[in-house]
Amino acid sequence: MRILIVEDEARLADALAQILKKHHYSVDVAYDGIAGLDNALSGIYDLLLLDIMLPGMDGMSLLRSIRAEGMSTPVIMLTAKGDNAATVAGLDQGADDYIAKPFSTDVLLARIRAALRRKGETLQDDALTFGDLELNPSTLKLSSGGKEIKLILKECELMELLMTRKQAVTSKDQIIEKLWGFDSEAENNNVEVYISFLRKKLAFLQSGVRISTIRGVGYVLEVTG
Repeated sequence: MRILIVEDEARLADALAQILKKHHYSVDVAYDGIAGLDNALSGIYDLLLLDIMLPGMDGMSLLRSIRAEGMSTPVIMLTAKGDNAATVAGLDQGADDYIAKPFSTDVLLARIRAALRRKGETLQDDALTFGDLELNPSTLKLSSGGKEIKLILKECELMELLMTRKQAVTSKDQIIEKLWGFDSEAENNNVEVYISFLRKKLAFLQSGVRISTIRGVGYVLEVTG
């Protein structure tokens, strides 16, 4: 799961990013509203943490802009404690939830999990399933038929993306944007390396699921037999 933090208080933004990375989320940070909107419109994020008071473009305007573009990405607003008017306005403009500063790490993580569940991209206990495979992004574990293996973070993110998209073909460009970010210097061979790693781990699990290459298009999960 990839999360965008839009917060102009750099120390808070960087601290949040570190916390989320420790819990196996991929994170990008924007320190002003204009950069935040540019990143958000890329469509690569599963959730936005959005401060209200931002330079360049305030959080409420940013939220209205992405909703006007038809984007349903979950948004959790970061508000000042007791700022009820801003909270109500944010929810009315299409925010999914809000957290009043200061907040605890446990509350933040719980609100993120809840917002992602409402989006419908995670199942009970955060597990994803496809064919005989089950992936738990929280523990980085992939299992099939009683066998289990632990993935590294990028492998887990790639498998999560493929399983979430089910039988839709995913291009290398989509994978690069989702896993490394749209301004990354990652190249096609980075994707090929991780696809190779995952294929070996599927073979180890003796899974009936394979990653098929659609030449010139991308990759898709298929159930064999």
